Amino acid sequence: MKKNFNFCIVDDDDIYQFTIKKTIQSLNYAKSVLAFSDGEEALQFMMDNISNEEDLPDIILLDINMPIMDGFQFMDEFIKIKPKLSKKITIYMASSSVDETDIKKAHQISEISDYIIKPIKQGKIKSIIEVYLNDKEETE
Repeated sequence: MKKNFNFCIVDDDDIYQFTIKKTIQSLNYAKSVLAFSDGEEALQFMMDNISNEEDLPDIILLDINMPIMDGFQFMDEFIKIKPKLSKKITIYMASSSVDETDIKKAHQISEISDYIIKPIKQGKIKSIIEVYLNDKEETE
């Protein structure tokens, strides 16, 4: 299996970041795993690499509740820069929130592929990767 995509975790919980990063690395599919503690850091990275397709993430796991810029604020800004991005980025809202308001709001944003309630198990990560790889095969 060729490692041909970048995974990105945007979450302020260091333990969660570490666990998900190790899970993704253990599956041995991703070329790289980026991690940011808030939406502003992730957005700045994307703007700095806006035309550098090689470094941009392919899949983002985005938390809702973070300091500085939360997940929904990130999505507002992401939608603005999306037309300038050189590649399609798949975003999953990953949160411990079971609040129907958050879930409904996430589902109303077409750029969010799905809402996943944490903790995320290895099988779910694997299915996210498989969906991504299948979609990629269909577009090539």
